[in-house]
Amino acid sequence: MSASIPSASAQRATAAPPSPEILVRAASLSFGGDVLFDGLDARFAGARCTCLLGPSGVGKSSLLRLIAGLIAPGAGGEVAAGDGRPIAGRAAWMSQSDSLMPWLSARGNVAVGARLRGDGMRAALARADELLARVGLKGREADRPAALSGGMRQRVSLARTLFEDRPFVLMDEPFSSLDAITRLQLQEEAARLLQGRTVVLVTHDPLEALRIGHRVLVMAGRPAILSAPIDPPGDPPRDPADPRVLALQGELLHRLTQAKAAA
Repeated sequence: MSASIPSASAQRATAAPPSPEILVRAASLSFGGDVLFDGLDARFAGARCTCLLGPSGVGKSSLLRLIAGLIAPGAGGEVAAGDGRPIAGRAAWMSQSDSLMPWLSARGNVAVGARLRGDGMRAALARADELLARVGLKGREADRPAALSGGMRQRVSLARTLFEDRPFVLMDEPFSSLDAITRLQLQEEAARLLQGRTVVLVTHDPLEALRIGHRVLVMAGRPAILSAPIDPPGDPPRDPADPRVLALQGELLHRLTQAKAAA
């Protein structure tokens, strides 16, 4: 998809201060007597995308919920933003399921947050149309989810995430249900459209993490800890055929194999 000239609202967003970092300190979490992590420390750099991988059940999605304020960090634990303000209420969430409301159009789904808040809908729907154009859905604004492909529905979900205009974006395997080509396209769009925000993305795909992450972490063990970071070269989105990316993919696969053995 060819790049378009940024709109006035996009230019204002570009001029906004960079999103702050996220700090997790001494966080502990147990479910049914099973300790997921105990005294976990983590730092997610501001205005950067951090990708988080690890075996199923290790606690990646739980860590996202903890950051969002949906789970308490345990006695003595803390989750904080680098600007000293709470993260709760300032984070947008994008999941593997598009979670679109079938009775609403694409634009209605993008602007649903504004409707629930009682915001002015004329401006909200105009902004929804603008965002749908940015994710490649110009002309499909009035379509309901049943008329859209899986990739198109995830584009609507991405536009809805952008519509909320939050400094923090938490993504839980948002592209895993898509075919390979659509997944590559959405990775590229997400990397471009989420620039300047603090993003934490959970994925099981090493290449996805290396394409769009500024930093890649592996979560492993019981209780879980975070690996030393991998910092891919260059800016995302990276070429999946880049020899440097492919070399790091081999290292990352080795780490994930070790993590699975330790699960």
